[in-house]
This record gives sequence, C-alpha cells and structure tokens, in this order.
Amino acid sequence: MLRLAVMVSGGGTNLQAVIDAIDGGIIRNAQIAVVISNKKDAYALERAKEHGIRNCCISPKEYESRKAFGLALVNILEQEQIDLVVLAGYLVILPEVLIQKYKNKMINIHPSLIPSFCGDGYYGLKVHEAVLARGVKVTGATVHFVDEGTDTGPIIIQKAVPVMQDDTPQILQQRVMEEAEWKILPQAIDWIAGGRVTVSDGRVHINESLN
Repeated sequence: MLRLAVMVSGGGTNLQAVIDAIDGGIIRNAQIAVVISNKKDAYALERAKEHGIRNCCISPKEYESRKAFGLALVNILEQEQIDLVVLAGYLVILPEVLIQKYKNKMINIHPSLIPSFCGDGYYGLKVHEAVLARGVKVTGATVHFVDEGTDTGPIIIQKAVPVMQDDTPQILQQRVMEEAEWKILPQAIDWIAGGRVTVSDGRVHINESLN
C-alpha cells in the first residue's frame, strides 16, 4: 500500500479529488497518511479532519532557516513512512533537503501544459490570466515529478482543455480543474501505486502492460 503525503496551501480541491478517487477505487493500492499545510487556516486541513486523516501545519515562518524547515518536513514524512509526496497547490519554495530526499518520489500538479505558462511567478489565477492574455486556444494541466527547478521535472501526464472566447480567469481555472486536474492527478497516483512509472534520462515511461 502506497503511503501518500498531500501538501497544500489552500482549499484543497485537488486533495478532495484524491480522497474521492481513493474512495471510488480509481486510485488503487494507496492511502493518504498525512495532509500538510503551511497555513493553519487552510481549508484543506478541515477536509483531512472530516475524513479522519492526520493533518498538521508546518510553516516556514516558525523556523530559523530553510534547512530547519526542510528537516521538520522530512521528519514528519519519515514518521509516516511516506512513499510519495503529492504537492496539490502547495505554494512554498521547497527546501533542497526535501527535494533530494524524495527524488522521483514527489509529484506536483500544475494548471497549464508545461512548458507553457510555468516557472517562477506562474501559480493560481496568474497562470490563467497569462493564458487569456496570450490568446492561446488550448490550455490544460500537467502532473510532473519535482526537481530542483520550478516546474522543470519529468512530465508524467498531461490533459488539454479548450479555451473559450468569453472565458474569465476564474471560469477557465474551474474548467481546468474539473476537466484536467481532478482527473490526471488521481491517474498519476494510481500509475505510481501500480508500479507502472519509471524515470530514465529525464523522461517518464509508463508500462502499458500492467493494469
């Protein structure tokens, strides 16, 4: 059974999608062991409580250094014997010690088709504002492994979503969540839990022969 830690800064809609997918049998052989937020008032922590999942707030503001903050995160993850870290709207620059410890064992969901509209400064509504400003006709979401860069890790799965002429950033954000994020994040977790994902030469390979 793959033990997951979900890290989130806000409302936790992607967390809820993972919870629902586990309950519905879409994600197999995995369970959420802990939900971690950097904000005490994040609604994601309430979602965890409602489902009997251990939850905690670990804020970088409470530590004297980035390294100390990173070690606190690693300590919780080791206590819970975490196999996969899932960043589901976690808006904190990750400490290096955490990235190194969970190389190819930490994934992130990003609300665009990487390498478009990603990197420093592209998060939340800012992504969708940039999509609309550029006038692209297709956007989407990406699940990727986390490395030392920003949205630069190996891509696991992507899903495209159409951009409509009368979209606002909020409307587009909702469509990307409903049609892409809430589908591909559970899919990626299920693939990893099923041993179907490998990484070599910076690229992800999915074993299609395993169910």
